[in-house]
Amino acid sequence: MRKRKTTDSPHSSTDVSERKEKLRLKQEVGLISGVSLIAGTMIGSGIFMSPEWVLHHMRSPASSLLIWGACGLLAMFGALSYAELGTIIKESGGEYIYILRIFGSFPAFLFAYTSVILVRPAGLAAVCLSFAEYAVAPFYPGCSSPPVVIKCAAAACILLLTIVNCLNVRLATSVMNVFTAAKLLALLVIVVGGLVLLTSGQTQSFHNAFQNTTTSIGAVGVAFYQGLWSYDGWNNLNYVTEELKKPEVTLPRAVMIAIPLVTCLYLLVNISYLAAMTPSELLSSGAVATTWGDKVLGRWAWLISLFVALSTFGSSNGTFFSGGRVCYIAAREGHMPDILSMAHVRCLTPSPALLFTSAMSLIMILSGNFTTIVNFFSFIAWFFYGMTISGLLYLKIKKPELPRSYKVPIIIPIIVLMAAVYLVLAPIIDHPQSEILYIILFIFSGVILYFPLVHFKHHPRFLQKVTLYLQLFLEVAPTTRNAN
Repeated sequence: MRKRKTTDSPHSSTDVSERKEKLRLKQEVGLISGVSLIAGTMIGSGIFMSPEWVLHHMRSPASSLLIWGACGLLAMFGALSYAELGTIIKESGGEYIYILRIFGSFPAFLFAYTSVILVRPAGLAAVCLSFAEYAVAPFYPGCSSPPVVIKCAAAACILLLTIVNCLNVRLATSVMNVFTAAKLLALLVIVVGGLVLLTSGQTQSFHNAFQNTTTSIGAVGVAFYQGLWSYDGWNNLNYVTEELKKPEVTLPRAVMIAIPLVTCLYLLVNISYLAAMTPSELLSSGAVATTWGDKVLGRWAWLISLFVALSTFGSSNGTFFSGGRVCYIAAREGHMPDILSMAHVRCLTPSPALLFTSAMSLIMILSGNFTTIVNFFSFIAWFFYGMTISGLLYLKIKKPELPRSYKVPIIIPIIVLMAAVYLVLAPIIDHPQSEILYIILFIFSGVILYFPLVHFKHHPRFLQKVTLYLQLFLEVAPTTRNAN
């Protein structure tokens, strides 16, 4: 964990310095791939599982639809704010690089430590387990799938994603494009089925649609958590800014296309669910999409399980693609071991960072002790989202002269910051739990590592030798930033 210098040690960069061009990640993510990365990551298992929980907390169909629309609007506002940050700070890394450049090294390290060790691997493990559950379900009709089989399938999914993402950026984005098209097709099937039901007169769920709506602030906050889990991924393009073609144009355009598209689809899918099922049937459903398929598609209901498996696989690919970049950028800035900041000399992918993310995710899958932490993913995420948005407000007020090709009205980041504060404080005030304290303690346990390893730069001597041997074994070399 040493600070990156302008000139690398002769042991690690002799071969690189002899090349005419410095080693960089390729800029191969265009507008279509950018839209696919955002939409493909957002549309995971959430829209097929979360609607019953949003309805459970809101207690009425109309108010649950309002929550889904509000979540989409909040994701849009957050993504537009991030787009301005991406045009000011044209570096990959998302929240990490923005917090580092605005607030300094210590808070950025805490974010990287929490994200790389816990949040990203846990999120990836959860999505891969969802994929595995739907993928193996057809082989165990009439009974639940064995946990060992599910975990093995999830581990195989992570290993496959590791191979794909380590081989080629273009291959990874192609996988995203294909699976995004597949999941959009799945949602269109549900939307069309719902429209057919509505035209045939099945509108009983929408009679007195606001009846029994909850007035509890805490319940609304938890409903937002459930909805926002389905929108998670709205900020993914900011993690790969250096790999975008013309980021000042691609970033805001991809956001303006992807998030409204997903929001409209989510609203129409929820309307379709309510057209096929009464609110009580929806609440008693273990998997809303599967129940919808049984009611509407009949013997073709297996298509829904296939679509959900494809959807979660595509979402896990997007999560893996962006999550590995956080580890890579943090290492490049000296906040993670130096080997994680290197890229493969031929494939030009951050393979050490991807392998590390894969290893952490596999540990969480095999241990199976991460469910409680994942449930509080939104708490951690919106804590750092709020910090990042406050950084944008600081730049807009204190440094308006900074060049930027895209600006959002200041009211938009203010709304996002207020929402972030509410989403962090609501569960603590309404229903405090000891797990939240554990998460806070985990975040600040990074202090133990930061001061000796990063601030005072006390590193074990054997670490340099290990780095050199790993560099030779993995065929990787230090990289430089892409000049956008």
